[in-house]
Amino acid sequence: MPFLRTDHWRCAIIHAPLADLIRAGSLNGFEVTTLPDIGDHRFLADPFGLWRDGKLHVFAEAFDYRAPKGTIDVLVYDRTGKLIQQQPVLREDWHLSYPYVFERGGETYMLPEASASGRLTLYRAKAFPSEWEKVEAFDFREAAIDATPFHYAERWWMFWTPAGTRDERQSALHISVADSLTGPWTHLGLFLSDRAGARPGGTPVVVDGELFLPTQDCRDTYGQGIRLLKIEGLERGLPKVTPSDVLDAPAVLRRRFPDGFHTLSAAGQVTLVDVKRVGIGPRRDLMNVKRRLGLG
Repeated sequence: MPFLRTDHWRCAIIHAPLADLIRAGSLNGFEVTTLPDIGDHRFLADPFGLWRDGKLHVFAEAFDYRAPKGTIDVLVYDRTGKLIQQQPVLREDWHLSYPYVFERGGETYMLPEASASGRLTLYRAKAFPSEWEKVEAFDFREAAIDATPFHYAERWWMFWTPAGTRDERQSALHISVADSLTGPWTHLGLFLSDRAGARPGGTPVVVDGELFLPTQDCRDTYGQGIRLLKIEGLERGLPKVTPSDVLDAPAVLRRRFPDGFHTLSAAGQVTLVDVKRVGIGPRRDLMNVKRRLGLG
């Protein structure tokens, strides 16, 4: 990030299903609840959610510029939209983000972005939502960024971006396939190279028989916006990817956070998003220098 520029993200709940938003072609006109501001130098981003026992559990990256290594928090809301609990649930020796959570076969899983570790690690809930264990049998050989699994046409599909060059990390969509969640996974190759929207940015969703994948527009800045990709041919084992609609962040959020929008995830009857404001100040750069010098 250039000197004097610092990203500040804010998560929000849109009170409508993701499929309805895609049909409408807009995120405007729906009730919005913002997640809390967690303080100076810190933010929450990459929200994904699950309902359990009548409560919405929102998992998000928690990032602190004073110790720049993301961890995963959960925020629990009741049906009225009231926040009733917030706590950290996953920390590692490396950066974590994009906590893609999902349920399958009576189990709850999380697949966070952890490319700094050199691998992709799947976690299973031991005691939802606060305790997670690694699934040692998970066999995915790539250090994938924002890996997004989806069960469709009786197989598991993984949409992901490689931990390659800076350009590849913001412009490449790869697809892998497996017969079971744990694998082994077969890499099918690069399916799209486009900074306008290829890196996964949320939950795949079927709308009126068509499958859409939210991706991140990174043309002018990282996480500038969301573009949908239409994914076809999975039932034949021959994926085809076609750029589709661009969705803007809700206008009510853009007034305060006009500089980015890079997660669009489904959570039952609600949809989760995050939006960005670029701050001005040397805060992040000076903190990095101080840390290297052992001053903070």
